[in-house]
Amino acid sequence: MKSAPLALFVALLGTASAFAETGAERAACTPDVMRLCASQIPNAGAITLCLRENRVALSSACRTVVDRSDRSKGNIANRR
Repeated sequence: MKSAPLALFVALLGTASAFAETGAERAACTPDVMRLCASQIPNAGAITLCLRENRVALSSACRTVVDRSDRSKGNIANRR
């Protein structure tokens, strides 16, 4: 059971590269990951997809992080 917090930490660090770049952004989404996407831990890609699929159920803080990430990805894609 002690490995669960470690797995969450590792998963969120991996997810950080996908959208949450700061500790504050990770902290904003941690409760949503636990509530909506716990079954996806430790797969960072699956967590990211789960958060996007559950956007309407996210806390406002996490939704802001996800939306900001999606806008950034769109800007990068448009530069190619």
